[in-house]
Amino acid sequence: MSETKRMKDTRTIKTSHVLPPDTNHHGTLFGGKLMSYIDDVASISAYKMARNPVVTASTDSVDFLKPIKVGDAVTLEAMVTYTGSSSMEVCVKVTSENLLTGETAVAAISFLTFVALDNNGKPCPVPKVIPETEEEKWLNETADNRASHRKARRKHSQELAEFFANQ
Repeated sequence: MSETKRMKDTRTIKTSHVLPPDTNHHGTLFGGKLMSYIDDVASISAYKMARNPVVTASTDSVDFLKPIKVGDAVTLEAMVTYTGSSSMEVCVKVTSENLLTGETAVAAISFLTFVALDNNGKPCPVPKVIPETEEEKWLNETADNRASHRKARRKHSQELAEFFANQ
């Protein structure tokens, strides 16, 4: 596919107020709630790139760096950082903001992979992503390293599945 799309055209932002039902007994955002937000915002970013249905192929990791407290605002910023033939890597940066003081912090980082699907549910081509800023270029240039780790982790997961299937 010769079509291209700028990274910034896939940028998707979601902000939510952290309320008591969203938190655990420590008064911090449930990890599962945050992971749901991450998948949601990342999938929208992938849709913007593919303009086709997408499915989550993997979540590399969700690194919880700082607790997000009840009363904070949590903002998720997603962007497609790399594209293959039908797959897309999406980076999600999560920040928290104390709404009383204005103090902000990066609370989590996550990388996910999505695959674009055609009308028959088969993988279909996606545009090549074009990075423009220094941050975008760095994320794009370091994607091969993350892809290598992803491939090794997937192989290990397949070995584990085979092991468990034979138990």
